Amino acid sequence: MDLLVQLLDATIRVSVPLLLACLAGLYSERAGIFDIGLEGKMLAGAFAGASAAAVSGSAWVGLLAAVAIAVLLALVHGFASITHRGNQIVSGVAINFIAAGSTIILGQAWFRQGGRTPALSGDARFSAIELPGAEALRDVPVIGTIYSDLISGHSLLVYVAFLMVPFTWWVLFRTRFGLRLRAVGENPAAVDTAGISVTWLRYRAVICTGILTGLAGAYLSVAQNAGFVKDMTAGKGYIALAALIFAKWKPVPAMFACLLFGFLDAASIRFQGMPWPVIGKVPVQLINALPFILTIILLAGFIGKAIPPRAGGVPYVKER
Repeated sequence: MDLLVQLLDATIRVSVPLLLACLAGLYSERAGIFDIGLEGKMLAGAFAGASAAAVSGSAWVGLLAAVAIAVLLALVHGFASITHRGNQIVSGVAINFIAAGSTIILGQAWFRQGGRTPALSGDARFSAIELPGAEALRDVPVIGTIYSDLISGHSLLVYVAFLMVPFTWWVLFRTRFGLRLRAVGENPAAVDTAGISVTWLRYRAVICTGILTGLAGAYLSVAQNAGFVKDMTAGKGYIALAALIFAKWKPVPAMFACLLFGFLDAASIRFQGMPWPVIGKVPVQLINALPFILTIILLAGFIGKAIPPRAGGVPYVKER
C-alpha cells in the first residue's frame, strides 16, 4: 500500500507540468492556433521564475515573472501567426529554439553557474501545504494514508493545476467566451460574420496559453525543484501535445492522459536499476524512454480518429 501511494504521489507531482501545458495547448488549438512552442514557453517561464525568485527571495515574484515571460512569448507567436498570418509550426519551433538557447546564455551571464540559477530555499520556493486533519488521520488505515500522503502535502500549484480542469471545462462549454472560442477554431468566417473579432478572440486564446505555460514553468523551477537547470522541461511540452491529441482536445480526458504519461514517468524513475523478471536488469536509458515510447505507440494506432479543429493551423483572411 505504501509503495502504491508513493508511486501515485510521484505521478501527481510529475503530471502537473504536463497537465498545465496540455490545457494551455487546448485553449490555443481550440481557437485554431496550433502551438508547438509549449516547450519553449515552459522553459522560458521556468528560467524567469527561478531567476526572479532567486533575486527577490519571493516565490510569488518568481511566479509573476514566469507568467509574464510566457505570455510575452505567446504574444510573439500570436503576432507572427495571427497578425502576419505566418506558419504556426515554424513560429512555435522558433520559440523553442530561442528559449533553449537564451536561458543558457542568460543564466551563465547573470549567475555564472553554467546556466543554472542559484538554489532556492525558504520563501523563494512554494512549499508543501498540509491540509486540515492530515496529521490526525495519518494512522487511519487506507483512508488516512491516502488523505495525508497522497492528497495532502503538495504545493499550491498542484492544486491549482487540477482545479484548472473543471474550470477549463466550464469556460469552454458553459460560457459565451468558450462558445466563441470553439467556433473560431471551426468556422472563423461565421464568427466574423456575426460581428465578432476573430483576431481578438485568437489573441485571448494565446494569452491563456501563455498564462498556463508560465504556471507550468514556475512549478518546475520554483516548486518541484529548487532552481533552474539546463533543458529542465525535458520534452514535457511535446508530451503535453501528444496528450492533447490523445484526449481529442477535451479537458477531462486530457487530465487522465497526462496522469497516464506522468505515471509512466514516475515508474521509470522508481524502477531505474531494478532487475525485471525473466529479462533481468534493463538499461536506464530504456526505462527513461518509456514515456516517449508510449507516446509514439498511442499516437500510432490506439486513439482512433482524432479530428482537430477544422480551422486549426489555417490563418484567417478577412473577406472584403
